Amino acid sequence: MSHLSDIQIAQGKTLQHIREIASKLNVKEDDLEMYGKYKAKLPLSLIDDKKVEKNNLVLVTALTPTPAGEGKTTVSIGLTEGLNKIGKQATVVLREPSLGPVFGIKGGAAGGGYSQVVPMEDINLHFTGDFNAVEKANNLLSALIDNNIQSKTNNLNIDPRTVLWKRVIDMNDRSLRDITIGLGGTANGVPRQDGFNITPASEVMAILCMASNLENLKKRLGDIFIGFTYDNKPVFAKDLKAENAMAILLKDAIKPNLVQTLEENPAIIHGGPFANIAQGTNTIIATKMGLSLSNYVVTEAGFGADLGAEKFLNIKSKFAKLNPKCVVLVATIRALRHHGGAKKEEYNTPDLEKVSVGFKNLEKHIENIRKYNIEPVVAINSFVSDSKGEVDFVIEKCASLGVQAVLSEGWAKGGEGTKNLAEAVVDVVENKATQYKALYDWKSPVKDKIEKIAKEIYGAEKVAYDNKALLNLRRIDRLGFNDFAICMAKTQKSFSDDERLIGRPTGFTVTVREIEIAAGAQFLIPILGKMMRMPGLPSIPASENMTIDNNGVISGLS
Repeated sequence: MSHLSDIQIAQGKTLQHIREIASKLNVKEDDLEMYGKYKAKLPLSLIDDKKVEKNNLVLVTALTPTPAGEGKTTVSIGLTEGLNKIGKQATVVLREPSLGPVFGIKGGAAGGGYSQVVPMEDINLHFTGDFNAVEKANNLLSALIDNNIQSKTNNLNIDPRTVLWKRVIDMNDRSLRDITIGLGGTANGVPRQDGFNITPASEVMAILCMASNLENLKKRLGDIFIGFTYDNKPVFAKDLKAENAMAILLKDAIKPNLVQTLEENPAIIHGGPFANIAQGTNTIIATKMGLSLSNYVVTEAGFGADLGAEKFLNIKSKFAKLNPKCVVLVATIRALRHHGGAKKEEYNTPDLEKVSVGFKNLEKHIENIRKYNIEPVVAINSFVSDSKGEVDFVIEKCASLGVQAVLSEGWAKGGEGTKNLAEAVVDVVENKATQYKALYDWKSPVKDKIEKIAKEIYGAEKVAYDNKALLNLRRIDRLGFNDFAICMAKTQKSFSDDERLIGRPTGFTVTVREIEIAAGAQFLIPILGKMMRMPGLPSIPASENMTIDNNGVISGLS
């Protein structure tokens, strides 16, 4: 077991030049747009739809997580190392980290221990500037809206009270959730209420992740619905002639980023929406890029399978015509103890009884994955505090359900610790893979789609709608957006919309507070319970423990 921190392990690695990594994918150096020696962007011309169809897509998701997460990214990277170790050509395709969690509570998203993507600091910080481009494109539209409201010429007659578009910043900053802008006199614009979301929650990020090429990106940006005129006509970004300028800001951000794992395997990292408030998976372009260049692609979708995997399978896979052949469900003994009633201070204390009670959460996720006609493999992400009895119990209990559960030791051992997991995944891909099917038809009525997810995936007894949500449904109908996919915004801490209901709750009601429209991304976002799209910092933010020395060496980043 290593006593080195994630960043020390990453800094101890001598990186290969990115052209060497590209050569493993048969990508010529001339095709790379290099950002220094260890990062490069890949041109969209490398995507080959025939290869996308032929090669193997593996989705990594998890049981309902504890607040610190269960290590999906670590398992995704470790599994990729393991697949390459057993002779399969595999690439990991991940999301980009957001600075909000990096400086807040969760940390970065570059994996951990000996299952990391590097250069770790770059990936967790500004990387290649994609998040900055999303932020600028989003805020350009905000500026154009307020400029139009202020302007006497070229005025679209926008009613400022109806503007739904918010500004974004990639930081956890609760004081920006609800603000008033345009104060200080007529020269400073028209006063109105506004607010900020965190950048991963921007519809521009969702659109970047759904777009198939630059032309499609531009069309989707133009389709963003921003509010109404005083005579109640809908206003879209294209009415402000915003789409070309926004697309110009995203011209490089649309290209996926190539980096490497600690074991010098290729890693593609692109896009970064959160799974509790957006679709929670990397871009369609990045996934297709991976499948065009390698036989196996391992990708992950955020939080528990009720959020990220549900959206990956019902939105992304359906739209992009992807066929995931295996789903890896990451479980930790700590999370099973949590769902069995353990308090935070008891997470690391072996307790077979609590694991046994908590298993029902994992069991529900297994049932859910099978609803998509896909066989899961359970990866038990190993922690020092796990007891043999607890691990054996999970393996045997999964076996009784016909599911292979494998101890994943990628954090401690890299690819050597995930070879068994890799073998189990290959077994499903080669012997049990079928054509996946989505849970619902996009053309079904909006309420039917919401109820299908709430009842079948969450296990809710019924769905209730607040008045605002009912008004939103009428608006959706009037605008002709009934055929959009559903992208639920819900707490990641429970199957229900109440984060206190751990395990496998039953008999509960899910309450839809309101339904936001993401017309460019082509989905509707029902907001369940008390979900917020701008997080706050914890009382002791992670930033307090970070340092940088005179040579620019960073410590405390994770």
